[in-house]
Amino acid sequence: MPFSEKENHSAQMIQAVLGSEHEVTIYSKAVPYSIEAQVVRVDVGTGNLLLQVFTDERDIYSYLTDGMVSFDIEIRKEGDETEILNFEKVKSQVMRKDRNLYELDCQLPHSVFIYESRGGVRVPFILGMQARVNIEVYENELTLKGTLRNLSVGGCMVDISIEDSAVLTVGQDIAGITVNFPSGEKFFTKGEIRHIRPFGNSWHAAVGIHFSGMDENSEKDLSYYVTESEREAAGRAGIRTLGDGTSKLFIAGDKEKKLLIREKTEREEASKLPPMVRGVREVAHQLQVMLMFMKNRSIFPQDTLYDCADTLLFLVGKDRKQLLYALSYLRGESEWVRHAVQVAASLADFLMFEAPHSNTTREAIAGALLHTMGKPLILSREVPSLKVNMTPYQKEILKGHVQALAEKLESLGWQPSDICRDILLNSNERLDGSGYPAGKMAAMLSENAKLVSLIKIVNKLTNPRNEAAPRTPIDAYRWVNEHADQYDKTLLVEYIQLYGLYPIGTLAKFSQGFLAWIVDIDAKGMPNMVHVVKNLAFPDTTSDTILTSADFSQIGKLEGIVNPIDYGIPNPKP
Repeated sequence: MPFSEKENHSAQMIQAVLGSEHEVTIYSKAVPYSIEAQVVRVDVGTGNLLLQVFTDERDIYSYLTDGMVSFDIEIRKEGDETEILNFEKVKSQVMRKDRNLYELDCQLPHSVFIYESRGGVRVPFILGMQARVNIEVYENELTLKGTLRNLSVGGCMVDISIEDSAVLTVGQDIAGITVNFPSGEKFFTKGEIRHIRPFGNSWHAAVGIHFSGMDENSEKDLSYYVTESEREAAGRAGIRTLGDGTSKLFIAGDKEKKLLIREKTEREEASKLPPMVRGVREVAHQLQVMLMFMKNRSIFPQDTLYDCADTLLFLVGKDRKQLLYALSYLRGESEWVRHAVQVAASLADFLMFEAPHSNTTREAIAGALLHTMGKPLILSREVPSLKVNMTPYQKEILKGHVQALAEKLESLGWQPSDICRDILLNSNERLDGSGYPAGKMAAMLSENAKLVSLIKIVNKLTNPRNEAAPRTPIDAYRWVNEHADQYDKTLLVEYIQLYGLYPIGTLAKFSQGFLAWIVDIDAKGMPNMVHVVKNLAFPDTTSDTILTSADFSQIGKLEGIVNPIDYGIPNPKP
């Protein structure tokens, strides 16, 4: 829609999206979680915006700095696509309406463009504007992919996945950043990380990068790209005094068109996920936000940790089998997060089954959620990524993750409970003293530590790691049984009785050439519901059919559990 030159452009932009599905989140770089808000009123003439927030008094004032508030508006589009409008440092007054109900009376800036003190303009990438970004963290070693959210002659803001933010730290120099415009034109420079924060509710991170090391030609090129971006944004927003037709930078070339088609297909697939998947992914997302604030703000988000533990307990109580199936959708997450959430959820399920009224379960789950967070804390040039096949030297460094986490928690002034600390420090110990970091023997280990140790090793063996392919559950159980000097055999028997030889969330092969995820099992541990995803007679096509045991004759007899990678079954996108 064309915007009036006389009216407030920021307010017009907000007014234009209110009819679409959207979420407003107020954030602060000093608080590890955002709070939701609703738009009560927006005046396009004066630029007055009234937001309503339900929270407590302590929270609401922690989001205001010098009388100003920052917020994102995330707009949901077709096929689960999102766009985020970002407003920083907006003048605001707090008005209390009820016990925990507040209104923020905000005065929006007239323009969506931010004119900086050094005379430049920061251009927001709005209304479908897009440019892809590669962040080269370490030269020739690690590159992250992202999307440009704003651009100025001084720097930019990049939208990256929350898991990729684990390797970045505020103040860190990066080897380079490449901006790829839809037309195919590119811009490269070095940079420095200035800030990192959660971005909207889309499980992404916003990374502020300051440009550095530019020569005269680079500065000239960047000035051109900023000017063209400003013209494009103004044109899309209907600001005629600035916009004059579409900039050629934003006319998609063949490569960009192919990428857009592929991404649309991926979004459509993601929109079909089972309802509980969002819950387990939200736990994974919150763990990554915790890491972000621990690394960059020296804040330990205790409330977030226990919210995650409570979420898993709630999901176990709601439908434990749906939860176990949803956990299989974490395959695309970063390994440390996938492992932590799957182990913590299995621990919650096991303990709720064995001792449903125990008052120690919550603390044990909190410890299980934290127990791998030391791994991303030690990412560095020596260990640039947890995704690569590691050298023996890197594996030895990684063994220090327990101590790294303990030291970080101490430096942040957070004291875990005895039960939580037990899981943090002893999950990698073994009955025969061969574990780490302290080489403790069986008599020194609690039942919780022995149980988590068992859950961890089964999870580790049945998932791909470094160069090792995953084992089938039967092979994993056999391996653990053969190492009875390291793991509690009684607990192994109980584990097998609870989850069976064909656990929910594993991929099964049937005799007529069909592959199907196991959705449910009966009292004897045999599958009685599956999600058929592939017919090997047609390897280039996919299936999407739920079958119960009454219809298994259509796919044949169960042959066994297989590795999804061996059959080209992709990991779900986080």
